[in-house]
Amino acid sequence: MSDQPGRCAESALVVGFDLDMTLIDSRPGVSATWRAFSEQTGVFVDADLAASRLGPPLSAELANWVPAEDVDESVTTYRSLYPGHAVDVIPVMAGAEAALAAVHAVGGRTVLVTAKLATHAEHHVARLGLAIDDVVGGLWGTAKGAALGEHGAVVYVGDHVHDIAGAQAAGAVAIGVITGPCSRRELLAAGADVVLTDLTEFPVWFEEYVLQRRREALERRLHELSSVVVAFSGGADSAFLLAAAVRTLGADRVIAATGVSDSLPDAELDPADTLCRTLGVRLVRPATHEMDRDGYRANSGDRCYFCKAELVEVLSDLADRMGMAAVATGTNADDAVAGFRPGIRAAAERGAVTPLLDAGLTKAQIRELSRRWGLPTWDKPAAACLSSRIAYGIEVSPSRLARVERAEARVRAVLAAAGTAVADLRVRDLGGHARIEIDHGVAEAIVGTPLAEQLVAEAVGSGFGSAEVDPAGFRSGSLNERLAPTTHAS
Repeated sequence: MSDQPGRCAESALVVGFDLDMTLIDSRPGVSATWRAFSEQTGVFVDADLAASRLGPPLSAELANWVPAEDVDESVTTYRSLYPGHAVDVIPVMAGAEAALAAVHAVGGRTVLVTAKLATHAEHHVARLGLAIDDVVGGLWGTAKGAALGEHGAVVYVGDHVHDIAGAQAAGAVAIGVITGPCSRRELLAAGADVVLTDLTEFPVWFEEYVLQRRREALERRLHELSSVVVAFSGGADSAFLLAAAVRTLGADRVIAATGVSDSLPDAELDPADTLCRTLGVRLVRPATHEMDRDGYRANSGDRCYFCKAELVEVLSDLADRMGMAAVATGTNADDAVAGFRPGIRAAAERGAVTPLLDAGLTKAQIRELSRRWGLPTWDKPAAACLSSRIAYGIEVSPSRLARVERAEARVRAVLAAAGTAVADLRVRDLGGHARIEIDHGVAEAIVGTPLAEQLVAEAVGSGFGSAEVDPAGFRSGSLNERLAPTTHAS
């Protein structure tokens, strides 16, 4: 098996935007500036006509109104007038803020590449509060390609055929909007990959673009690995990774491996087996012995480190024996920024690979692709191991794990009998006391009712000395709240 450490997630997506008639409606300000220019110089300029053909450099427009030898001086005059006459009257285009927000929502960056003088562009960005990360001015047509390439832009959005040329010069996806002087037909003829009516349509397009880009990145990563043992917990992430590996590599080059120990709820076994049969992939269930590790039983804040270390070491031996190239976990892009995750560190130290993280796939994207593929796990609630229910500092033991599993099964049965559906349910072991966490809305509704008393009785009947229904409801990782700040930072 390869001992290659986990790779970095997909680098930040960079999206470039034009300014005039793409992000901002420049016409009112440009018209006002041309009128001021005519008043100061005595040179007639049809202000509205000039404002209707924005896009080319200022010098090209001035060539229509002044002799060639006066163009440079006129450019200087116009630019001196622009801030005082244009900036305050130019509005943002419909959908511009949402388009920029869509890029940042996936961890991307935005770069403004415009023919406008950079300082003028910066004035607009500042006044309108546009979420732009970098500004590059004074570029037109294919010259924009160099700046886009330097910033690593993969998409460029503009309203002019010359913006399309700039995108093509950078090898970026060329997106046209028909809010400027060019029609849909003209933009398509120039080679636009997509033409939108305006930026209000951009977020939906971009969401799908990112989803497909990351799906393709996952396929490339799996091809690089050639064969994998998937650490298959039965949850949404590992199930999707397993399905993707089978689709990409074929079932004969994929093995699903579920580590079996006291910390795995029995209820997870049958659904996992069913999914593997549906995918036609071999499922193996090696025993793991995390309970033999002192650090695991001690149940301090880094308990997950010892659990994942045991799992990956067992699966690595299995992969070597079966001639598989790598052990892959279902770590996703959200997990990598979720803060305190010692299990991820343990897996990386032991050479496990993280194809979902490498491709930049988030939990929401994994669920959406799973839904499209018809996987039954697409909306499955998170189901952490039983040890995660035991408060830090309380020793993990087989009897405590069995007590938690028994209590959760009995509580779930009572809720089902009462016709109360819950997506998330945890019985937290705080020692002799159990804290029952269920969906927040349900918890609020039943606290103080006979149903809550029944749930408490079931937990006590499962072996706890006392119990309560937490009115705050389910919170993922709620036991982390009991950790000292220094533990979180380790």
